Formats: sequence, C-alpha cells, structure tokens
Amino acid sequence: MSEVRENEKYANSEEAASQQPVFFERPTGIKGFYLHPVTQVVMLGLVCFMCPGLFNALNGLGAGGQVDSTTSANSNSALYATFAVSAFFAGSINNRLGARLTLFLGSTGYALYIGSYLAMNIHPHAGAFVIAAGAILGICAGLLWTAQGSLMLSYPTEIQKGRFISIFWTIFNLGAVIGSSVSLAINFGNTGNSVSNSTYIAFLVLTLIGASIPLLMANPHSIVRTDGSKLAAPRHPSWKVEIYGLWVAVRDDPLIIMLFPMFLASNWFYTWQFNGYNAAIFNIQARSLNNFVYWVAQIIGSIFIGFILDTKKIGRRARAFTGWGILFFAVFALHIWAYFYQKDYSRQSMPEDATKIGIHDKGYVAKIWLYFLFGVLDAVWQITVYWIMGAMSNDPAKLAHFTGLYKSIQSAGAAGMWRADAVKTPYMTIFLSTWILMVVGLLFALPMIHLRVKDTTDLADETLARMDDTGHIHSTEEAEFHQPRKD
Repeated sequence: MSEVRENEKYANSEEAASQQPVFFERPTGIKGFYLHPVTQVVMLGLVCFMCPGLFNALNGLGAGGQVDSTTSANSNSALYATFAVSAFFAGSINNRLGARLTLFLGSTGYALYIGSYLAMNIHPHAGAFVIAAGAILGICAGLLWTAQGSLMLSYPTEIQKGRFISIFWTIFNLGAVIGSSVSLAINFGNTGNSVSNSTYIAFLVLTLIGASIPLLMANPHSIVRTDGSKLAAPRHPSWKVEIYGLWVAVRDDPLIIMLFPMFLASNWFYTWQFNGYNAAIFNIQARSLNNFVYWVAQIIGSIFIGFILDTKKIGRRARAFTGWGILFFAVFALHIWAYFYQKDYSRQSMPEDATKIGIHDKGYVAKIWLYFLFGVLDAVWQITVYWIMGAMSNDPAKLAHFTGLYKSIQSAGAAGMWRADAVKTPYMTIFLSTWILMVVGLLFALPMIHLRVKDTTDLADETLARMDDTGHIHSTEEAEFHQPRKD
C-alpha cells in the first residue's frame, strides 16, 4: 500500500482535491510506537516532569524552601519579567528553529535555577546569584513553554485535545508530586523552616536528566495523527515573515484578546497560595506535606477536566461553557473559604521566624483540604485555557504564537505579584487581587467562548496555515491544508 492515500471520491475533481484532507499510513511496530502522538506527548510530559515540575515542587514549598522569602520573591519577579518578554517572541523563535531545539534550549535554565538555591544554602550571601539565575530561567522558560504548547495542542485530533492536555498535565505534575515527596521524606523530621542540601541535590540531578529528553524526541512533522492526518507542513520563513505571522495571528483572530485577563490570572494566584498561605502559616514539615498534596490534586483535577472537555455526549461549544461554569463556581467557593482564614493573620502577626502551624495542630486538616482544592482549581484553570486555544486552531504555527502570548501575559502578571510579595504587600491585598482578577478573567472569556468557539475548526480560521514563506496568504481554494477529521 502506498504511503499517501488520496481520497478516491474526489480524484477527478481538481477543485475538490485541493481542499480534501490527505491521509497517511501510520507506521507499525517499534517505529509506530515511537512516532505515535501519545508517545511524543508522554515524552513532552517527561521533559516538563523533570524541569518545570521540579521547579513547581520547589516553589510550592514557599520561598523556594528557604526561611527568607524576599530573595525567592525577587528571583521569581526577575524570572517572570524576562519570561514575559521571551514568551512574546518565542512563537516566532519556535517556528524558526523548530520545536525540539526550542524545547531543549528552554529546558537548560531549570538546572541553573535549582543549582542557585543549593548555592544559597551553602553560601547564605549568594542571593544575587539566585536572582540572576531566575532572570536566565525566564528566558529559557519562555522558549520551553511555547514549544510545549504548540506540540501538545497540534498532535491530537480535535476530539482528543482535552485528553492529550490531561495526559501531559498529569505527567508534568507527577514531577512536582515526586519532587515534593522527596522533599517531604527528607524534611519530615525537620521542624525548622528551611530545607536541606539533599533536597536541592536530588532536584538538580533529575532536572539535568530532563533537559536531555528533547534530543530524543521525533521531528513533529514526521508524526501522523491517529486519524491519518499530519501536522501542517513546515515552513521556512525569514525572521521578518515569522514576526509578521505573530501580528497576523492576532489580527485575524482578535477575540484571543478577550482571554488576556484569564492569561494574566493563571500564575497570579501562585504568590498568595505559595507564600501568602503555605509559607506564611505552616512550618517546613507541614509545608512539605501541603506541597505534596497540592500537586497530587493537580493530577486529579487534570483527569477530571480532561474527561469533561473531551466527552462526546455534548458538542464542543457546550463543553466550553461547562468548563467555564465549573471554574466560576470553584473560584467563588474556594476564595470565600480562604477569606475566613486570611482575615485572621497578616505579615505582622506571622513573621518569618514565628512558630508556625504543624501537621498535628488543631485546624490543620481543614487547611490542607483547602490547599488540595486550590491545586485542583489550578489544573482546571490551566487546562481549560489551553483547551480553548486548541479549539481556535489546529495549526502548530498559530498555536505557537497563541501559547507564546499566553505565557508572556501570564508571566507579566506573575512578575508583578512576586515583586509585590517581595516588598511586603499585605497578604489580604494579594489575596483580594487574586480573587478579583480570576472573576474578571472568567467574565471576559464568556463572550469570547460564545462568539469564537465552534464545534469544529474551519480552514477559513487557519490564516497562518495558508501563509507561505514570503508572507503571502493564500485563499482557502488555493491552500493545501491537511486538516484532522472531526469524528
């Protein structure tokens, strides 16, 4: 059987043939397993398991596992500031260099960042190194997350996107689960407020392993989806044309702008959860257990929302509104609960050297349950945002630009909030800003979902897929676009 099978029904019609999807034979055996979209998404998940996953485990401890949260907050502020700039252009860089190289370059910064905390544990005056490492990681993270988003959203067919995002998110957060379990095991007998060198060394070794995985991944354009379709053929434009593509992506799909408040909120809430709650009122033993539970909750949340967003019982628009409704209810329920804790403490009443809540103290169980549910909410929020973007396009180039914008705006918000924490902004102010921004994000997203999310993605929506290396955009009749089937 030939490698390419044209649909014979339209074989004698030139006009139809130019628009009809082309289906490819999937390889079999070991090669077929290696080139399967699920295998590649699993490998992508392992990269983020080892790198951002362990970064999350470290930050989830509050203050990066240190006693003094100021250095950690300043480092994260520098990280997200450079992340915001890097991610804005990362879609163009990804489309120019290719996703595998972009992913590899992006993963290298995580080892440096974790190593800087080890250096600070050994040399307490190494705070400047931690901040510099954060700034470098921000540049790398912009590249990694843009490549990740483009691949994760372009490998599946339309009906599989929630499932693939869930697979990735589960593996990614297993990194934080395992990292936090290592930290918990090491620090379980530690009733102080900072972690040991062994925690940082274990994290560093795993991160270096993760940085090598992109070198083993397949070329994305050799992957055949499960329905026999391929990703859009790679282009080789100039840098000028690629930057122009960013403008085209927003110009021809301007409703993406209505997701910007939701983008902004998506890392904003970490500052209060990690530093304003976990680091503020718990000792390192409780912080370690809370951290472990938070990332386990992420896995549960990702499986739950992945099932909701991919169910075949209702159309894609109905699934989008369902996801929105779940988020709206959860945001209010959890923040009302959290308010009754936050109103009882402040920076002045809980200084960094205070005796803090331990796992055997009264009221601890209810507080860890709240932290668990915040972990579920985080996963549902992030996956829903990715899924909505995936509902807007199947084109890897366009998705690279969208995810780049997502990470850029997300990181700008995080930079501001980590800086607010570093200058000792009241916990209540940070908490209320988090709650309000999440509500605003959801309110702006609602009309966007109504106007833009359709039950299938049309060729007319895929402007970048119809753009050639010179920047010329072809009509839908001229374009050769291999769309996935919708069933």
